[in-house]
Amino acid sequence: MKNYKEERPWGSFENLLDEDYCKVKRIIVKPEQRLSSQYHNKRSEAWVIVQGEATITLEEKDSYITEYITGTPGQVIKIPVGTIHRLKNNTKEDLIIIETQTGTYFGEDDIVRLKDDYERN
Repeated sequence: MKNYKEERPWGSFENLLDEDYCKVKRIIVKPEQRLSSQYHNKRSEAWVIVQGEATITLEEKDSYITEYITGTPGQVIKIPVGTIHRLKNNTKEDLIIIETQTGTYFGEDDIVRLKDDYERN
C-alpha cells in the first residue's frame, strides 16, 4: 500500500488506502484556500466531510447547470466521472474530508484542471 502524505499549496492529502479497486485519501484544506476546478475521466469520487465547513461547486461539462453545496461534518458529496468540481474552505479552521475514489484508474495525472489559483496545469 502506498501510504504517504503530500503537501500542496492549498493544504495536504494522505493516501489511506491504495488498491486496484479504489483509493481513499484524507484531504486537509487550509483556511481560506480552495482546490482547482477540475474533473476526472476515469474515476468518480465521494467526499465525506469530517471537520469544518466546505463550499463545493459541481458542474456538468456540457451544460450551464452549477450546484453550490455547503457541506458540514457527516455530509457525503458524490462526484460522478466527468463532473467538474471544486472544493473550498471559507472558514478559519482546517477542513478535513475523506475522499473515496472508484473507477478504472486513480493516478494524479487523471486530474484535468480548468481553473487553478496556483497556476498549475
